[in-house]
Amino acid sequence: MAVSSGTFSTFLCIKTPSFRNASTPLSSLRLASHPAAKLRLVLAVTSATESSEPTATNKRVPRGIMKPRPVTPEMQDIVGLPEIPRTQALKRIWAYIKEHDLQDPQNKREILCDEKLKKIFEGKDRVGFLEIAKLIGPHFL
Repeated sequence: MAVSSGTFSTFLCIKTPSFRNASTPLSSLRLASHPAAKLRLVLAVTSATESSEPTATNKRVPRGIMKPRPVTPEMQDIVGLPEIPRTQALKRIWAYIKEHDLQDPQNKREILCDEKLKKIFEGKDRVGFLEIAKLIGPHFL
C-alpha cells in the first residue's frame, strides 16, 4: 500500500513529456529516472519491509491456546508434562487414543474411554471426538 501510494503521488507530481515530441529521449519518459520518484520509492519500501521482517530479539510470546498452562495430575498422567499448551495437550490425547486403540471400530467418531480418560472426561464411557476440546478445559489451571 505504501509503495502504490508513493508511486501514485509521484505520477501526480512529475510533469510527463509529450509523446508527440520525437526529440525527447526515451530515458526521460521513465518514471524511475526522476530523483524524487526514487527517493519516495526507497523510503516507502524500506519503511514497509522494516516492520514486517521478524528479528531474533523480537520473538512473539505465545498467547491464548498456544501459551503453556499448568494441568491437573489426571491430565498429566496422559500428556506427561506439568505445563503444556492446549494445542499440544489435545495432540497428545489423540496420540494416546490412537496408541491404545480406543476409537470405536463401527463409529470412529466416538472414543471408548479407559480409566485414565474417564478421569479427564467426567467419568463418561464414550465421548464424541468433538467433545474432547470442551471436556479438557477444566483440567487447565
